[in-house]
Amino acid sequence: MKKIILGTGLMLMALHSHSQTKASFSFSVKQAIEYAMQNQNDIKNAVLDEKMAQRKVKEITGAGLPQINASFDLKDFVEIPTQVMPDFISPTVYQINQYGFGLKPRAELPAGEGIPVQFGSKYQSSAGLDASQMLFNSDFFLGLKASKVFTELSTKALQRSKIEVTASVSKAYYLVLISTERAKLMDANIARLKKTMDDTKALYDNGFAEKLDFDRLTVTYNNLLVEQEKINRLLNVGAYLLKYQMGMEVNADLTLTDKLEDVKFDIGTLAQSDKFDYNKRVEYGLMETNFTLAQLDLKRQRYSFLPFAFLYGSLSGNAYRNEFTVFDTYRPWYPTAVVGGTIKMPIFTGFQRGIKCQEAKISLEKAQNNMDFIKKSIDMDLAATSASLTNASSSLENQKKNIKLAEDVVSVSKKKYDQGVGSNLEMVTAETTLKEAQTNYLNAMYEAIIAKIDFDKANGNLK
Repeated sequence: MKKIILGTGLMLMALHSHSQTKASFSFSVKQAIEYAMQNQNDIKNAVLDEKMAQRKVKEITGAGLPQINASFDLKDFVEIPTQVMPDFISPTVYQINQYGFGLKPRAELPAGEGIPVQFGSKYQSSAGLDASQMLFNSDFFLGLKASKVFTELSTKALQRSKIEVTASVSKAYYLVLISTERAKLMDANIARLKKTMDDTKALYDNGFAEKLDFDRLTVTYNNLLVEQEKINRLLNVGAYLLKYQMGMEVNADLTLTDKLEDVKFDIGTLAQSDKFDYNKRVEYGLMETNFTLAQLDLKRQRYSFLPFAFLYGSLSGNAYRNEFTVFDTYRPWYPTAVVGGTIKMPIFTGFQRGIKCQEAKISLEKAQNNMDFIKKSIDMDLAATSASLTNASSSLENQKKNIKLAEDVVSVSKKKYDQGVGSNLEMVTAETTLKEAQTNYLNAMYEAIIAKIDFDKANGNLK
């Protein structure tokens, strides 16, 4: 019994431990984007919007198919309706039929008011089946075309959402890589300065260095520790941002597999042709689709004078009972059947048709203006991102040279200080310059990466 209890307890502990285990992922930037395409809320909603648009096409198509309805109605006349008839019945006939027709005694009738009579049965029911088929409706056919164009619009909106998510995830991914590299460089700087500080402390203890040299290094070391804490906090924030952009739980463990040294900047791709294919930009496609919708709306208003025609038919039956035996098949149901057709044509609509056509023309002009505007915006975007990438790449190359020079200065200063021909202040200054060069280099690296992403987005290369 004890073994069973012990085994059960261990199993429950194992299950609890498993439930508390965090999800772990190792992603390249491409894999991070693929994960976002499946889990990011904006993408999910855009996919649902696309599905909704597809269902809307089917809904509108269904309006052109036969419409069939069935009905059943049952009435219990607690008080049968009364009608007043002219007083044309002679007293003798009235007396004979007084009880057969439910007539009130003649003496109770007000003079000149006629005769109140109740016709009908206590229970009445009806059952029917009706159908209709639209033959022609210009609004329906143009609306069907518009719904298909609207589906294209939702598809392009999904594509735009994917492009935005791709850019956002890429920027957040490389921000984490930059922050990680910055943390590594800071750790290396602290370790190097700590060794120098310890060596200086040993020299001071033996009377070969001044306390001022040791204190100066201690201040620099403490400042680096504070900055290290800030970098680590920013690294955590950047990781949370990346998970948020991907649609991942913030508590999940995420390891980035790409390396900064693998990032390439092909400056040769910056050459722009004189004629850019605007269809490569999804924003232009959205404006183009809106223009098509505006054209269809104008056509719908112009064709609103056309007639509307449909066929219809119905078959129904009625039953009248004084007892509740509506479903008694031995008593008759009285059928009614009808078929017909209707044609409606607007003749005068209070000048609404002309006004609506004018409104549709204005909307079409606005759509055309938006297409012209998006072209100019794309041209400006191309020029701006090209210039930004060129500047960022040039700055990155310069900062790469600066960091190499700063490392050489630190090395020389350290050797001079160790040989007793250099000052402690010179070495601290060199360390500070190196840290600034490293910071500038990483900032330039991130700006170059962002500029490359924006450049690819402007050229329609992000999918």
